[in-house]
Amino acid sequence: MARHPELVDRYRRTGARRPETLANLWQRVADAHPEREAVVAPDGRMTYAELAVASDRIAVGLRESGLLPGERVLVQSGNSVATAMAWYGMLKAGLVPVCTLPAHRHHEIEAVGRRAGAAAHLVQEQPRFDVHGFAAEMSAAVPSLRVTLTLGAGAGAAGIRIEDLAAAGDPHTARAGVTEVQAGLDPDGIAVLQLSGGTTGTPKLIPRRHHEYWYNAERYAAVLGWDAHVRVAHLMPIVHNAGIVCGLHAPHSVGGTAVLLPPDPDVVLPAVAAERVTDLIAGTPMAALARSLVGQGRHLERIVIAGSKPPEGMFELFESAGVWVGQLYGMAEGFFTVTPLDAPRAVRRWSVGVPISESDEAAILGPGTETEVPDGEVGEMCVRGPYTVTGYFDARPGDEAAETTAHNARAFTSEGYYRTGDLGMVRIEDGHRCYSIEGRIKDVIDRGGEKISVDELEALLAGHPRIAEVAVVAMPDPRLGERGCAFVVPRAGEILALPDVQEYLAGRGVAKFKWPERVELVDALPRTAVGKIDKNAMRAAVAGLVEAQAAGR
Repeated sequence: MARHPELVDRYRRTGARRPETLANLWQRVADAHPEREAVVAPDGRMTYAELAVASDRIAVGLRESGLLPGERVLVQSGNSVATAMAWYGMLKAGLVPVCTLPAHRHHEIEAVGRRAGAAAHLVQEQPRFDVHGFAAEMSAAVPSLRVTLTLGAGAGAAGIRIEDLAAAGDPHTARAGVTEVQAGLDPDGIAVLQLSGGTTGTPKLIPRRHHEYWYNAERYAAVLGWDAHVRVAHLMPIVHNAGIVCGLHAPHSVGGTAVLLPPDPDVVLPAVAAERVTDLIAGTPMAALARSLVGQGRHLERIVIAGSKPPEGMFELFESAGVWVGQLYGMAEGFFTVTPLDAPRAVRRWSVGVPISESDEAAILGPGTETEVPDGEVGEMCVRGPYTVTGYFDARPGDEAAETTAHNARAFTSEGYYRTGDLGMVRIEDGHRCYSIEGRIKDVIDRGGEKISVDELEALLAGHPRIAEVAVVAMPDPRLGERGCAFVVPRAGEILALPDVQEYLAGRGVAKFKWPERVELVDALPRTAVGKIDKNAMRAAVAGLVEAQAAGR
């Protein structure tokens, strides 16, 4: 953004960038709504007053552990009240959460930890996985890590228990300590590091700054007409950009309630009814639950479909129950579009709406160019605005960070527009100008909203001693939208099956959601007339196989 100071001035004049920290902006809401429920999850519930005191205490405890404002914390925790306490405690301590996933393993966490220069690692108990052994393994692998924080750990476990910090100390003393820390922070500084859905290997780090990150959430809540009475259910990982912005900060920006649930129908369906949920985001994986949600969601007022175009019948099913249905397009890098409440049905059904801020700007450019294409034609969605990033973060020394520096140089146009890699189009529906997403330039698999880098997966599989050549493509899936399929040319005399491939990736410490879920053995990868690997042919082939199997042929 340094190349475009006039934009910064414009955003400040419009109030999109205020001289306040994220934690102070949240605290103002908590002070205004002390007795309202702030967060509900399977592990309990808290009012704003209770969450404010607990997070103040956590912040002081984190400082006393030796962590300093500005240091980064790897966060691996799920949808829980404990996560919300830890989140606001870290922000109040001036620490920078690095938003990884509970499913990430050695391959991802070591690389992200090194890129972030992380000082601490927060882990939450997981079934059938030793998080304490994993945290010790990461401490040995990432030189900057020196503190382990835990959620849900038993007494005597290694590390600092967040629950112990939340229960200790005088509330007035803790509040004074937080006030002192916040006074020393720069509202233009980095508050959170999110992960990109990168296509070239390790996710890149996206710096989200104090004022703009809260503004992002405020605008999302405003477009949907939220107030303090909303009860917003979030089923996807909360420590993820959509989770933090839409599931936590947005309801909290208006004094509403965040209902954090795991993606388990046995938990979700009764909770939607019992917790009087008014709003939720429905991704493609929820299509199978749509009918049950309609039956249970007696208080549902709004559902926003995100991640991909609505599966056939999903939109109509919710609508038939009298629930307002819209669509969302967004990214960890910032820019959001949402279909407005008063938008005609055609806008809500066939588009992802319009930008949530009047200061947002979108341009549909010819891919790889800076030439805008006419309305109705497909091009690359390029965006800029008060809460859209202007570059990726990398704490490593210059030579090691060269990849990030090079990416920053090509990821933005000369006018500061971020190249999303998504194919979009301006369309006119019932006289309204709006946007639709028509695919992607980037080679990724969208598995239930989690983006899997095909380049990364192919590079990993190329190291398998029994694989001569490999290509990975997306195959259609009715529940998750897409899953990965690996076309494999085995080395001479070798035979591989899916378990062999998955076992190899497990041994490399690769997150399970990235593993291919189908393997097709071939004598040679299909190629185009000019000798390039023909992924279109492979996508068509596996789609045909999936369709035939579904039909029982």
